[in-house]
Amino acid sequence: MALDQSFVGRTYPPTPAYEVGREKIREFAEAVGDTNPAYVDPEAAKALGHSDVIAPPTFVFSITFKAAGQVVRDPQLGLDYSRVVHGDQKFAYVRPVRAGDRLTVTSTIEAVKSMAGNDIVDIRGEVHDESGEHVVTAWTKLVARGAEEA
Repeated sequence: MALDQSFVGRTYPPTPAYEVGREKIREFAEAVGDTNPAYVDPEAAKALGHSDVIAPPTFVFSITFKAAGQVVRDPQLGLDYSRVVHGDQKFAYVRPVRAGDRLTVTSTIEAVKSMAGNDIVDIRGEVHDESGEHVVTAWTKLVARGAEEA
């Protein structure tokens, strides 16, 4: 069953604030194999003009994907998450994410499409810090695979 096109443009409430910690940044950088010293050494980050360590560019995926869960769990949308695969991800940064940031995410459905029996949902996550400053926009594409024929 195709998803409801009227959901395009629907915006969900901002998430509770997520506090970015140095240790979380270090763990993420280690997990993705990125050895940039600005991710683990406050002095290296300061030498580059940052107030503290910064996060690798894909770090915000963890909080924007969690925020997209509001869309996924919306029973009115009718997305079958058991059939969902991650189709695409992209980011547009205003500034790097820094240790100590308290970030919220507001998710908006940008597109709902059906293609080759699959439902595709594009979600935009706007990430802001506690002062309301825009930090990054993340786009997530989810593909709900069509039911297999018997």
